[in-house]
Amino acid sequence: MSSNTIRVGVIGADTRASWAGASHIPALAAQPRFTLAAVATRREPSARLAAETFGAERWYADPFELIADPSIDLVTVAVKVPAHRDLVLAALAANKAVYSESPLGTSVEQTREMADAAGSLHTAIGLQGRHNPAVRRAAEIIADGQLGRLLSARVGATTFGNGPESTSAYQYFDQAAAGAGFLPIAAAHVLDVIEAVLGDITEIDARTRLLWPEVKLADTGGISVREVPDHLDAIVGTASGAPANVQILAGVPAGEAFFQFDVRGSDGWLRLTGDHPAGVQVGDLTLTSSVGFAAPDRPVATGAGPAVAGIWTGAAINVGEVYASLARDIENGTHHTPGFAHALHNSRLVARVAGTAG
Repeated sequence: MSSNTIRVGVIGADTRASWAGASHIPALAAQPRFTLAAVATRREPSARLAAETFGAERWYADPFELIADPSIDLVTVAVKVPAHRDLVLAALAANKAVYSESPLGTSVEQTREMADAAGSLHTAIGLQGRHNPAVRRAAEIIADGQLGRLLSARVGATTFGNGPESTSAYQYFDQAAAGAGFLPIAAAHVLDVIEAVLGDITEIDARTRLLWPEVKLADTGGISVREVPDHLDAIVGTASGAPANVQILAGVPAGEAFFQFDVRGSDGWLRLTGDHPAGVQVGDLTLTSSVGFAAPDRPVATGAGPAVAGIWTGAAINVGEVYASLARDIENGTHHTPGFAHALHNSRLVARVAGTAG
């Protein structure tokens, strides 16, 4: 590293209610081991404004110039999925650590290419729900055998952006080529949290549906034709031995959003709950159980960025945990943070759900 702190360059840090501005920027600001060294967008005015708004040392209108900056230790890629490959491969070629949003690629093949290119470099993938302190504590309870023999699990979850009404900003969610639809985002995050608690999914019997083939765009009055599923029912087997029933719903009003993950064993039960409209990966979760447990750790970051709408409140919580884990790995020379190899595992799992080869 170029200094005692990890110097981060964030690609995609737009001030207009961007995910990076809502999550990555406040997550970094909450941790003194990081410095926001640079931001990049595709246009000079927005890049300059982002640097001024977020307190970055410098800005770039060309993200590849940020990647080439020798003072940058860690490159965060927080742009739409089709742009990930070129940026990630360039950052890896420049010998940088890389934190990429999930999904890493638009296909299993593309994800494999980036995972192979990472080699021994430090990487992190934006499957941040598994890093939530309550999820980590739930995994510890089960690993310690406190619930006894695991008998069953049930997961119910909702997500925004895939219902009968959306906005033009999220229209790309409906396009198969974008690689950012319901399965690679909403389902991928839920399935990853299941694996964090119960171990790898060893078998899956899934059914997907396209319930809303036409989506009204509230801001323009137009219609978006959806090309991807927007509903999932699945039964999965897990490495812990517990089968799980999973249902993920779209089109649920924000006030009715929920996440509930119940695990029952021969000696007790536990439950993870949340109510963030954007899904399990955003915001905090609450753990309850019939067995005693130490309270989950306090998140290293809370809240959301200064330029974000209410939908992203709490977005920094789990992203902050990813950064904290990645910092420990960089400082200690370890590789405990789920990175691009894990992204490939998740991509293959989503492909299995979709019924394609992976």
